[in-house]
Amino acid sequence: MAEQENCMRVTRWAKKRAADGLIVEQQPGKKRVALGEIKDFPNQIENLGSKLHSPKKTKQQAKRKVKKIVKVKKGTNVVEEDGIDSKSDDPQMCSAYVSDIYEYLRQMEAQEKRRPLCDYLEKVQKDITANMRGILVDWLVEVAEEYKLLSDTLYLTIDYIDRFLSKNLISRQKLQLLGVSSMLIASKYEEISPPNVEDFRYITDNTYTKQEVVKMEGDVLNALKFELGNPTIKTFLGRFTQIAQQDYKSENLQLEFLDYYLAELSLLDYSCIKFLPSMVAAAVVFLSRFTLKPEVHPWNRALQDYTGYKPADFKECVSVIHDLQLSRRRGSLVALREKYKQPKFKSISALLSPIHIPDSYFEDPTM
Repeated sequence: MAEQENCMRVTRWAKKRAADGLIVEQQPGKKRVALGEIKDFPNQIENLGSKLHSPKKTKQQAKRKVKKIVKVKKGTNVVEEDGIDSKSDDPQMCSAYVSDIYEYLRQMEAQEKRRPLCDYLEKVQKDITANMRGILVDWLVEVAEEYKLLSDTLYLTIDYIDRFLSKNLISRQKLQLLGVSSMLIASKYEEISPPNVEDFRYITDNTYTKQEVVKMEGDVLNALKFELGNPTIKTFLGRFTQIAQQDYKSENLQLEFLDYYLAELSLLDYSCIKFLPSMVAAAVVFLSRFTLKPEVHPWNRALQDYTGYKPADFKECVSVIHDLQLSRRRGSLVALREKYKQPKFKSISALLSPIHIPDSYFEDPTM
């Protein structure tokens, strides 16, 4: 007992010495030297004191080193240097690595093994239609709301469903089972406290047994070869929205919520599968800006440089999402529209864009 108390005292004393700055850590690449061995000791102390008393200057110098010039690599759609991200003090923005990260994500999203077939309903499935898929996605939006799941979980769920259906023939009676099993996997991947199997059985009115849900979960994992961490629309949307916010003096919540709404709306339509997630994210930002300011060109040079897309690249994608926004497509599917009618989302689904988008907006921006 006495030894334990002595150990605790020593530990506390060591912590106190560290807090008081009496312990000098060894710096990588430098030899440890006792203070008495330093020849120019007074000058060293004086220099050290001047550094400690001018932290602002040091911080500003560090910031100047971090700031970079925006430049696009030739032959690619990736921004090599990043100025907007370096303005953020949030370490999670990874300003020093953001270009490399998004270059990797762009390569990753285009890998064939991570992409569903854009025509799997015609080539693989015989008993499932695009309308059935849309109804399933709309219902899964309600399930995600019921269990308060992250939007990332919803995006991954739809990705798993489409990739599974690209390889495996199933009947319409098993489509809902595939939906809840995919959401179970996505929840385990994304959520801190995911719903369990019984929760998903309950939400289907106990249509399926626990064994059926677990078996389908295994079938999905095997079909995907456990490749679960795909880039989704949400992966790119946050960054693209941040760039679009540069036009505003303060953060525009309407723009942010409209981006989220239109992006999730794109999940309803089977024809959006053929577009890369980054392209859908760019199209969503374009349409959101057009909805909020229809008299101003919704694209600019900064967005083009950072997203790697020109307006002409995603014209077809914008057209599909525009039809979804105006309920010209999937108008009977209301779960998402009701979700974004809530005051916490500023009732953004009630905000509609003009019926016609000028062709001139799909030309390259001048600014």
